[in-house]
Amino acid sequence: MADNADLLALLAEMKKSMEKGQEEMKDRMEKGQEEMKDRMEKGQEEMRKGQEEMKNQIQSHVESKVGEIKDHVNSCIEKIEEDVQSVKREIGEVKGEVERKIEEVEDKVQGKIEEVEDKVKEKIEEVKEKVQVKIGDLEKRLSELEDRPINFPANPDLTYSRPTVKSLTFDGQTSWTVFKTQFDVVSSANGWNNRVKASQLVASLRGSAA
Repeated sequence: MADNADLLALLAEMKKSMEKGQEEMKDRMEKGQEEMKDRMEKGQEEMRKGQEEMKNQIQSHVESKVGEIKDHVNSCIEKIEEDVQSVKREIGEVKGEVERKIEEVEDKVQGKIEEVEDKVKEKIEEVKEKVQVKIGDLEKRLSELEDRPINFPANPDLTYSRPTVKSLTFDGQTSWTVFKTQFDVVSSANGWNNRVKASQLVASLRGSAA
């Protein structure tokens, strides 16, 4: 009986020891799970802080780069505006120079035109004077011819209708001698008297000779 009692006591002690060990193991496992949970939460917090810090760094870097880009763009814009103003000034200078050149050319052309006009007027006056002299000479000769009798023998067989020859014109550009000879031939062919010759001569003058 004593042996059975000892055995039962030993079994009871072993059971208590096992229960105690299981309880300790359970406590350790729960404690380990708590520690692991704390570590995981701590790691997640550190990760979140790291992500936030990285985000802030990236944002700061981006903002810095954006600022640099803005500064560079503004600098380029200012340079372009300066170049545009410089080009405008050069265009204004060139425009002013061109306008001055145009005015100089216009003045020279106007001077040449006035000079040519003066020469033309002088030439016209010279031609008028020459024509007046020629007309005076012609009127004098016509007067002399009018005073000179012209007698043709009467012959009925030679009677015919005299054709009319078209009058000539004199513009001062052709030879006066040639025109005078032709005019004398036409006046004789048309049978003009001195008065008609004078009126036809004046009517024949054209251009600068008028």
